Amino acid sequence: MRSRLLAALLLASAALAGGGGPPVQPVLKGDTQLHDPTLLKVGSAYVAMGTGIENVDGGTLRLRTSPDGITWADAGTLGVRIPDWISDQIGTQPPNLWAPTLSMHGGTTYLYYAVSVFGENTSVIGLSTNAKLDPKHPERGWVDRCPILTTKKSDPFNAIDPYRVNTPDGKAWMVFGSYWTGIKLRELDPVSGKLKGGRQYDLASRGGGAVEASTLVQHGKHYYLFVSFDRCCAGVDSTYRIIVGRSTALTGPYTDREGVPMMQGGGMQVQATKGNHIGPGGQEVYMDGAEQRLVYHYYDGNQNGVSHFQTAHLGWDADGWPDLGALPNGGN
Repeated sequence: MRSRLLAALLLASAALAGGGGPPVQPVLKGDTQLHDPTLLKVGSAYVAMGTGIENVDGGTLRLRTSPDGITWADAGTLGVRIPDWISDQIGTQPPNLWAPTLSMHGGTTYLYYAVSVFGENTSVIGLSTNAKLDPKHPERGWVDRCPILTTKKSDPFNAIDPYRVNTPDGKAWMVFGSYWTGIKLRELDPVSGKLKGGRQYDLASRGGGAVEASTLVQHGKHYYLFVSFDRCCAGVDSTYRIIVGRSTALTGPYTDREGVPMMQGGGMQVQATKGNHIGPGGQEVYMDGAEQRLVYHYYDGNQNGVSHFQTAHLGWDADGWPDLGALPNGGN
């Protein structure tokens, strides 16, 4: 009897210590209605930002704040109107701004975002910076740095869905792209945040098919490229899913678990529709202290496809492939 009791206690201790695998994704509370989310920890607080709502509040980027990363509140929008230079870049006044990403370097916060003519690669990536982001007032302190990359119909790629990664060697890079010839990588000046000259690297492609929302993270000896496959932005009819590949070099080549190159459509599925947790994607990696986490959006089948954001601990299996853990409430 004592030996059985001891065995049960040891099993319970192992489960509490995380021996049962990656943690279940947390149940987020409050206002989590964001699309294409980005998330940044500032001090002990958290700021999230997402795509603007078409023709609402000027279509500017949406803000959410949290004291603990669990309970979220609406913090309004970033500004009240779209910058004037954007219509000059794409030839029309867009209804909203897309897919922001927040990062920090040397105490400065960098915000990259995209604007596009829907269904075309007439697009532009813009940049704003903030010398001291206040998590209580994340709408304040931003300086518009104007466009850093524009594409037009004659270009074979699409300047949307930017993500900045700062590497241990002091360099900075931007990964971006959607459909067309796929996901690209360019080097940035780490201080100005703008593009440097040099090569543009090809990281992933589906031969013109749906691949977008790229993000990069280093774990062990590998870099991991997360992307979203398939149909976005269709509510409960969305088929978005989160895909990953890895490489020993930031610049690629990236392959999936079976060795299929991501430039040939390869990729390992990390998360897809389950229950009322529909079309997960639009993901990016962020740091919560020393912990690597992923934030993404999904369409809630319980609310007729309203878009919410969700966070997950970025766990790793024995072979070094990512595991996001179980969905909160089993996806229902």
